[in-house]
Amino acid sequence: MLVSTKGRYALRVLIDMAEHQGQGYVTLKEIAKRQEISEKYLEVIVKVLVRNGFLVGVRGKGGGYRLAKSPDECTAADILALTEGSLAPVSCLEQDAPSCHRAAECRTLPLWKGLDDVIQNYLSQFTIADLAKQNQEYDYVI
Repeated sequence: MLVSTKGRYALRVLIDMAEHQGQGYVTLKEIAKRQEISEKYLEVIVKVLVRNGFLVGVRGKGGGYRLAKSPDECTAADILALTEGSLAPVSCLEQDAPSCHRAAECRTLPLWKGLDDVIQNYLSQFTIADLAKQNQEYDYVI
């Protein structure tokens, strides 16, 4: 599994917004500057986050974006599944995947199911609030 920049940047945007949620609506320009991400690329990411209820946007003077949910309600698994489409390690485990005629005899299926469970369980234990807190404790970049 390779997480794209879209998934990584979506996490960074939400962490940034959690850290600045007391400031009201935050502009993309501010986020782009702090995160060193193209404002144009952020527009694409933010559109997905708004459409799926993670952000609320207001146009005009004093406008921008703010979190639509508490940072405690947003997990890394939720955000990455949304932006990446799937976190499954193999295509046969993706949601709505067609049935594999070899599933009953597949010697590796238990391995892939186990890995999928580990990925889901691991990413589900981290909320945006957790990641924002870590950012204050450590100097790191996603």
